[in-house]
Amino acid sequence: MIIAAADGSALGNPGPAGWAWYVDEGCWAAGGWPRATNNQGELTAVLELFRATAHLDDELLVQCDSQYVINAVTKWMPNWKRKGWRKSDGKPVLNLELLQALDAAVQGRRYRFEWVRGHAGHPANEAADERARAAALAFQQRNEVPSGPGWTGACESADAAGEPVIAADVAPGASAVSAVEAAAADRASEEATLFDFDDPAADWLTLSLELTTEEHTRLVERARAAGVTPEEFLRGLI
Repeated sequence: MIIAAADGSALGNPGPAGWAWYVDEGCWAAGGWPRATNNQGELTAVLELFRATAHLDDELLVQCDSQYVINAVTKWMPNWKRKGWRKSDGKPVLNLELLQALDAAVQGRRYRFEWVRGHAGHPANEAADERARAAALAFQQRNEVPSGPGWTGACESADAAGEPVIAADVAPGASAVSAVEAAAADRASEEATLFDFDDPAADWLTLSLELTTEEHTRLVERARAAGVTPEEFLRGLI
């Protein structure tokens, strides 16, 4: 099994942006654009990972901190395709070219996604994030982009039995998430694409939310169970 993390980064969202996938120090790739969104970076990271491993028959485990990407590929895409790549409200699906490319890239592949909490010390996720951000910074500062070695012979080694071994720099238990965290993350729905930030005029988005006392109490309890602040928990739901 190939285990790899994929992540994106945008400075300004939209702004200078980068993407990266990471297996280990000798096996990773990154790139970016002068202007793109975080979601475009996240989608491209996964797309480039599938493209880099297209010649292999191994199952691919993609560690990703973006529920948007995971749900887009595993849940929403079939309905979007049936509706002519439109959402349930009839509006065109955002990031259409990337999603169609991903749809083609996953055909015939054995793969699954694992949601990991971003910026929480997961080694592979942190490594992918650092490289995606480095690419975004390179575009911002007009420097050479650290693109990485890509998928080379260093990515594949052989064990004593001669079978291919694809290694990932993942600490034991680092990718585990609590049932509460997973449930909170899975609450994201297709309508979450409202927050794709593809509007170039919107660098920031402020939301006002009114909660009843009972709703606020439930929010606090769930956040405490997940080990985060109510604000962080709510941001994760959005």
